[in-house]
Amino acid sequence: MNSHSPILIGIAFAALVAALTAFGRRLPVPAPVLQVLAGLALGFIPSVTVPELEPDLVFFVFLPPILWAAAYFTSLREFKANRRPIALLAIGLVVVTTVGVAVVARALFPGMPWAVAIALGAIVSPPDAVAAAAVVSRLPVPRRVIVILEGESLVNDASALVLYRSAVVAAVAGVFSFGESIVRFFVDAGIGTLIGLAVGWLIIRGARRTRDELAETLLILAAPYAAWMLAETLHVSAVLACVAGGLYTRQHLSTAVGPKSRLQSNAVWDVLVFVLNAMIFVLLGMQFAKLLRTSEAAELPELLMPGLVISIVVIVVRLLWVPIATYLPRWLDRSIARRDPAPPVRSLVLVAWTSMRGIVSLATALALPLTLADGSAFPFREQLLYVTMVVILVTLVVQGCSLAPIIRSFKFAPETRQHDEERFARLEAMRRAAEELEDAAREGSLSEADVAWLRHELRERKEHHRDPHGAHARHEVRARMREAERRLLVRLRNEGAISDEVLRELERELDFDALRGEHVDAGSHGAVAHTAAR
Repeated sequence: MNSHSPILIGIAFAALVAALTAFGRRLPVPAPVLQVLAGLALGFIPSVTVPELEPDLVFFVFLPPILWAAAYFTSLREFKANRRPIALLAIGLVVVTTVGVAVVARALFPGMPWAVAIALGAIVSPPDAVAAAAVVSRLPVPRRVIVILEGESLVNDASALVLYRSAVVAAVAGVFSFGESIVRFFVDAGIGTLIGLAVGWLIIRGARRTRDELAETLLILAAPYAAWMLAETLHVSAVLACVAGGLYTRQHLSTAVGPKSRLQSNAVWDVLVFVLNAMIFVLLGMQFAKLLRTSEAAELPELLMPGLVISIVVIVVRLLWVPIATYLPRWLDRSIARRDPAPPVRSLVLVAWTSMRGIVSLATALALPLTLADGSAFPFREQLLYVTMVVILVTLVVQGCSLAPIIRSFKFAPETRQHDEERFARLEAMRRAAEELEDAAREGSLSEADVAWLRHELRERKEHHRDPHGAHARHEVRARMREAERRLLVRLRNEGAISDEVLRELERELDFDALRGEHVDAGSHGAVAHTAAR
């Protein structure tokens, strides 16, 4: 292979991802579906070598940062408030789906041992958070639906992996203990959670001492891998270690690092998670193409049909489970219904239909052992791989492509709670800032002109939120002013009056001002919409 080939492949891959992302925003097809289809097309090109997707590589390289980032950007308050529906989906639905798939799989594949069938059920039971977030987060969806889907994705991988490992051990060794599996789940979950909290605590302690933005960013990026490796070494839940660590870090990072470090870390996380997600879906498509290329055309219907049947099973089980898990607890305990009335039917339908499978299912299928304890081949291993790939492809394409039109047809009312909370918090923070300014003025540490200027700035910020219509107009004019400043700075640089370094620094200040203005304007838009609705 030419020494430049890896570089060229990397450049081509980056260009492909950028093109798919750009087109995905204009087409009614989610980016993950486009990426899978692109990978599928790449896999059929004769000159393209489909990379071997090692399970250990998938679990260690891709999952830790994705899980950590998902937990980091999850609201702990809302996660706690919705812990019952999240648990019913992340644990209850995983178990029910596993059993349902196992029963159907034994009917489709006569002679399949129960342990192997349970392993298949555990492989295809957890929905993929990345695919759902790519569609749902960009559309007007009730906040609680997003919280439940994100919360489910943080826990369901852990419960599915415990079932998977127990089933594989039973298949290989021929011994299975249901009671031991239950105990093992709680032990793995508990110790994994403690490991994540310990890693998060150490990261926050280290960040408080470094006072260096690059070092703090590296610490935060290394945290998920440290939590995963430590949990894997102790053979406990690495998934929950990353989830617990991400949640803990988010709760304490605001007081541990400075603003530049927070902005830098968020930007790095955004790029890293975006690239990893894109790679995952392209590789998914390529792996499916590889399976198809190595199969005889006459065998394809026989190989693909069980996957289509299992796909229907996992979709139908979720469609049945969501309303049962919603209404049954409220029927059994009236206090739940009083505290938390049942959500609208449209929200239930959306949660029930959002169940695309992804990289975790593929990695666990590829991780199936090749042989049993007696040296014989692992039964039905090839069939399990085909079923898994078909389930991933069917749920991604069918449900992924239909989610956006379904959400638009539901016409969910815009929510104002977050905007109201944001406005309240801003005004309270400015009130406290005004008190601090008066204290500083009495101390004499500022001149009267400085105090007057800061008071004027505070009044302007308050007006942004007391008069949202006027705030929007001022924001548009301020944007024009910023752009005029930027054009002048570029002209001065081009004329040699200032250096590129000066341009970068001043442009950075304008960019931060623009970001602040956009955030304020977003809150003003919410207030305007709320006022108009009333």
